Amino acid sequence: MTYAIVEAGGKQLRVEPGRFYDMDRLALEVDDQVTLERVLFVNNDGESLVGQPVVEGATVVGSVVSHLRGRKIIVYKMQPKKKTRKKQGHRQELTRVMINSIEMNGKAIASDSAAAQEPAAEQAAVEAEVES
Repeated sequence: MTYAIVEAGGKQLRVEPGRFYDMDRLALEVDDQVTLERVLFVNNDGESLVGQPVVEGATVVGSVVSHLRGRKIIVYKMQPKKKTRKKQGHRQELTRVMINSIEMNGKAIASDSAAAQEPAAEQAAVEAEVES
């Protein structure tokens, strides 16, 4: 299984092709391509590349699926014995990104189409086993 650890919006995410992830709001339109160049780690079927701090030539390519807002959190501040209370809510603006491929030096080492073919191959193997 191929995956990468990328830095986006000050957070580190473990990403795989064919999955979507929520990250802080990006100034892009829906269906736009996004390239994440701060790749910290790449695992390609057991072969690991560790960046210092980033892996040279590694990029993660995805597309924007939608913009949404996260769950509401409550911020409550109180000073005891002073009758001071402040209640405030917050919802984080998020962007949902579908990861299409992980690339090394411009060549895709893992892509969404390869991830979609793996379950199909497993299903074919199971069907052949059942027929036997």
